[in-house]
Amino acid sequence: MDAPLRPAFHGPTFVRLLARLTDDALPQGGTTPAERLSQWIDWTRAVVLSKVLDAKGAEAEPDAQVPDRDDAEACARARSTLLAAIAAAPELTAPQPQPATPDAEAGRPAVAIDFAPFRQRHITLQRSMQAATGRLRGELRERLAQQSADMARLAEVDAVMEGALSPREHALLGAVPALLETHFERLRAAAGDAATDPSAAWLDGFRRDMQGVLIAELDVRFQPVEGLLAALRTH
Repeated sequence: MDAPLRPAFHGPTFVRLLARLTDDALPQGGTTPAERLSQWIDWTRAVVLSKVLDAKGAEAEPDAQVPDRDDAEACARARSTLLAAIAAAPELTAPQPQPATPDAEAGRPAVAIDFAPFRQRHITLQRSMQAATGRLRGELRERLAQQSADMARLAEVDAVMEGALSPREHALLGAVPALLETHFERLRAAAGDAATDPSAAWLDGFRRDMQGVLIAELDVRFQPVEGLLAALRTH
């Protein structure tokens, strides 16, 4: 009997990729966005956010010096640098074929390829993303605060939201390497004798999967940056 088809899901690419790689069912409907957000923000941070939303925005200083720079270009440059780091990661690049050396290989037991280097690379790239997007958000908030009272208020709200949501975001994104490891081990177990071959098709497929997840995560991390950029474009 054929397995039932999984319902179509039109959520974020990042979530859909992880669900596909781990064979997890995606939630359909259920709680509202407001209800889900309440699970992310505890009451103390909710009080702080409420105060910021109710407060009157501070007037921008009339003589404040706004640095002359292209914010969109700076963000695009940071994004390109991170994309290049993902593309150039040695663990995610198929190795060049090496000439056979039967004498050197004779008697050496075949060792299954380990996930550890992939885990470390993923964590390193995540830290780079977090550092870059955090820096950009801070710089864009400073720019907004110099525009008008409304923009200054928006910058303050973003700062509070970042502080409130970051712990939950860090915990969820920190679990991604473990999900990838499960996917890696499943592919390796099904590879048979090819489990020790660094140029095997299963490993090349995993490299592409991991790259796709990293790029999708980068998109997620840049969403607040793009929101602040959009606000700046209105002034």
